[in-house]
Amino acid sequence: MPLLDHLVELRRRLLWCLVTFVLAFAVCYHFSDDIYRFLAAPLARIMKARGEQPHLIYTALYEAFFTNVRVAVFGAMFLSFPMVAAQAWIFIAPGLYRNEKRAFLPFLVATPVLFLAGAALAYYVVFPYAWAFFLSFQQSGSDSSMGIELQARVSEYLTLVTKMILGFGICFELPVVLTLLVRCGLVTTAQLKRFRRYAYVAAFAVAAVIAPPDAITMLSLAIPLVALYEVSIIAASLVQRDSAKGASPAGDGQEVA
Repeated sequence: MPLLDHLVELRRRLLWCLVTFVLAFAVCYHFSDDIYRFLAAPLARIMKARGEQPHLIYTALYEAFFTNVRVAVFGAMFLSFPMVAAQAWIFIAPGLYRNEKRAFLPFLVATPVLFLAGAALAYYVVFPYAWAFFLSFQQSGSDSSMGIELQARVSEYLTLVTKMILGFGICFELPVVLTLLVRCGLVTTAQLKRFRRYAYVAAFAVAAVIAPPDAITMLSLAIPLVALYEVSIIAASLVQRDSAKGASPAGDGQEVA
């Protein structure tokens, strides 16, 4: 295709993505209260277990509105991702050979699965323990001592939750990224093994940035990252072995699908 036709096709795919995101945003904004309750459910369960009335506050007139907007954007990202991935595949697939499509398709399938696995780990495993730990610092007041009570703002809680869900989800893409780099020949399995110790340090550094500054939450992300790095080495070894077996003279198996 000429360059102009490529640009027209790219515009068409971007328009599909934009329309999908706008529609998903409208749906998510309509259900923004329900989505927020879902995100706040781990905190609500901990507060109920402690005999407290679950609640969050907002201190600015516009804070609740913009929180709903951010919730809608967050939900729209999830809802529109399948369409975005499909449009990206439709755009690049005609330029790939058949063997390249077979090599790339598993990465496209594994990306949302690993992201959801990371998000689920954050929501169902990390949040309950982290919120219980933070709520344990509350103290009941008396005549001789001052009480300490949590008054969490809706915007701050949403920022923390979305940051951790996105952080865990993106970090779980590590096997896809490293295996794809090996598949493209940019790195080798031997290099991944050689830099293993530095990768471990980087895993704890990333966990310290993404997770709240407590040991439990940081370890909840750092340990899976270390495990995912080892899984990446195994997956990269299999990919590298298959690439070596499938090596053929130039031109073999390069027919366009």
